[in-house]
Amino acid sequence: MSFLRQDLSYTLRSLRKTPGFTLVAVLTLALGIGANTAIFSVVDAVILAPLPYNHPEQLVLVWQTNPQGRNISPSYPDFQDWQHNTHSFQDMAAIGWQSRDLTGPGSPEHLNGWLIGSGFFRTMGANPIVGRDFTPEEDQRGGAFVAIISERVWKDRFSGGKAVLGKTVTMDGDDYTIVGVAPSGINLGGVIDVYTPISQGDALVVNDRRAHAFVAIGRLKPGTSVTEANADTNTVEKNLGDLYPKFDQGLSTRIVPLKEALVGDVSATLMMLLGSVGLVLLIACANVASLMLARAASREREFAIRAALGAKRIRIVWQMVAESLLLSLAGGTLGLLLARVAVRPLFMAVPGEFPRPEHIGLNSAVLLFTLGTSVIVGIVFGLIPALKTWNANQQPSLQQGGRGSTSLHHRTQSSLVVVQTAMALVLLVGAGLLFRTIRHLSGISPGFETHQLISFKAALAPEVTKHPQAMRVADQQLIQRIQGIDGVEAADLTTLVPLSGEDNEVPFWLGEEPRSIAEAPRAVTYSVGPDYLRVMGIPLLRGRFFTAADTVQSEQVIVIDNALAEAYFPGKDPVGQHLTFGRVGAFRIIGVAGHVKHWGLGDTSASNQKEVYTPFYQLSDQWLPVLQTSATVMVRTRLDASALMPAIRSAVYGAGSGQPIYDVHTMQQMISASMATQNFPMMLLAAFAALALLLASVGIYAVISYSVTGRVHEIGIRMALGAEKRRIFAMVIQQGLRLVISGLAIGMFAAFLIGRLLVSFSHLLYGVNADDPLTFVGVAFLLSVLAVLACYIPARRATRVDPMIALRAE
Repeated sequence: MSFLRQDLSYTLRSLRKTPGFTLVAVLTLALGIGANTAIFSVVDAVILAPLPYNHPEQLVLVWQTNPQGRNISPSYPDFQDWQHNTHSFQDMAAIGWQSRDLTGPGSPEHLNGWLIGSGFFRTMGANPIVGRDFTPEEDQRGGAFVAIISERVWKDRFSGGKAVLGKTVTMDGDDYTIVGVAPSGINLGGVIDVYTPISQGDALVVNDRRAHAFVAIGRLKPGTSVTEANADTNTVEKNLGDLYPKFDQGLSTRIVPLKEALVGDVSATLMMLLGSVGLVLLIACANVASLMLARAASREREFAIRAALGAKRIRIVWQMVAESLLLSLAGGTLGLLLARVAVRPLFMAVPGEFPRPEHIGLNSAVLLFTLGTSVIVGIVFGLIPALKTWNANQQPSLQQGGRGSTSLHHRTQSSLVVVQTAMALVLLVGAGLLFRTIRHLSGISPGFETHQLISFKAALAPEVTKHPQAMRVADQQLIQRIQGIDGVEAADLTTLVPLSGEDNEVPFWLGEEPRSIAEAPRAVTYSVGPDYLRVMGIPLLRGRFFTAADTVQSEQVIVIDNALAEAYFPGKDPVGQHLTFGRVGAFRIIGVAGHVKHWGLGDTSASNQKEVYTPFYQLSDQWLPVLQTSATVMVRTRLDASALMPAIRSAVYGAGSGQPIYDVHTMQQMISASMATQNFPMMLLAAFAALALLLASVGIYAVISYSVTGRVHEIGIRMALGAEKRRIFAMVIQQGLRLVISGLAIGMFAAFLIGRLLVSFSHLLYGVNADDPLTFVGVAFLLSVLAVLACYIPARRATRVDPMIALRAE
């Protein structure tokens, strides 16, 4: 302990005497450690941390799969059969989406809601923080109107008091009694504001075996594997196929652990980013190690004298490691502060949804990671110069003018620069490939005009929603008021918005006779107003589109896209042919519209190839209330959204109170969100690459500058023998370029492997190859230019060496 106190005291004094070195080293490490801490905090929250439920490893999602292997949601009757006839689950629960429009108490607000069964919270392993779960009696058709509100609604509307139990909220014109408050930790892919019993859902959706509209979640019995549970549910599903051949024949089941379903593809992306930011840390370590080598070279005489006076080499080595540990811990502390400031704004700026964002932050695991990283980094970059000092011959350092092991230090520094250059190239190539992907995606037409297009949803007044004909009139009047606003070119309704991520795939058959749903192809189905194509700028290729005459009293008609026409009516005119939808009936095709990329600009999946349009005002009295909640107003305007929305709000609120406006987006925002899968890693890789480029440039400068300082005698002799300044300048530049070229050669191979890894993530690269020559050549040229710039100042200093002074110094 006495030696430790002496060494720490000496180390602090030594670092205080060289504030420039200390500041550069700490800042360099802070950038590397801070970036790693920020990314690890996300990896920990999304991948490593367990779900906030009791025994979360037992929670699974149960899907149905069609013969093509695609997951589809089960119907509620199918779920009930699974629930009653399987033996692998402690509990099972179904979840259905049901948004609500709250009109009291307080100002109107749209709430995201779920329909849940009475055993939902028990299945999840989470209890209401106030009150209780629904009872089996409340979960029956005709049961009491009860609701469980979220913690946010509880605090915003009822000040977080326990007196909330028994109070009522008015939603969709009905009064609901509050029986509980749900904890905020429940998040299965979206924030939920209110829970109501499944029995209160629309009977068309809840009772029909053809309505695949629910999510099934189960809690496995202890010791039961996913494989065993999947065999169990498949046995039940096969029996359902025999009992209901039109609805379930050909369907099977697939069980997915809940955490795997929530994290999805983002886990691979995050691990790639963690590896990338690890390269930044290695570059930072190489930089600091290079600085420590230069510092050790300048202290060789000091170490030699200490050794001559009896100091053991292990004490000298420990002294250098102690310096590096102090620098690393200081850098880690500053990096932790940088991560704390940067991580939230960074991920809030990423378009689209990110899984489990509420858990991202600094916690004990992140603090331990930062501490461990700081200690390991300190030891690693401290041992490099320490071992060089251990192996050095100290006798020359005691002689007057001795240069000791300067050349050995220089060779080690040069090797570190080669490694830094290779790692910087890898990061730059990764960022370049993703940037090229974004450029390709930005140039793809989604099949409609994206500029000056706004979408939003507006709830109808509660008194209107009870009468289908009144809803149709209210919708038409709303569109007419919006069309009359100055600056609006066109407006109309749709139940589905392209690039929004919303899904409404419906099975269909050619002709008028329906067959098994499992064998039927599916089409993305939009129910739209008569002016929808003009609003969106979608071309009509054949036939006609809908008119005001296409109502519930007229013949059922449909418009298909050209992808469906080419797939199912090759070589003939589809106009006049019929398509049948099992729950609605036969529709006559009256037109063909251009294809729209609904699932994303780069999506080429089969589900993206077929789309149909049905008239919104032809929806039956049964279906209109079900689809009204998804009705979205699309507005084509000459003005910016911020300038137009006040007038739109006035037009909506002019129809009466209790009509909240929500989900307001421009189409450009939706496009950005649809490219979030590529934008997110590109932004971070670009930031890491820029940081790596800066650190590598500083490293090249430091090595060449140190080399020039050590070669003053040689340069003086060269100039005394007649060497021209331009030759000296070129010599120094060539020295730097040789290091960079060596690094580029190594980095090219590693970057090609990284590119292949990006290709394996099919959602990351689009329209660009892993060995894209433009990216590789551009990155190599950029690194070479920066290397020349980094060598310029040392090269200029070399040309100003006075031969007489250099030789006299020797």
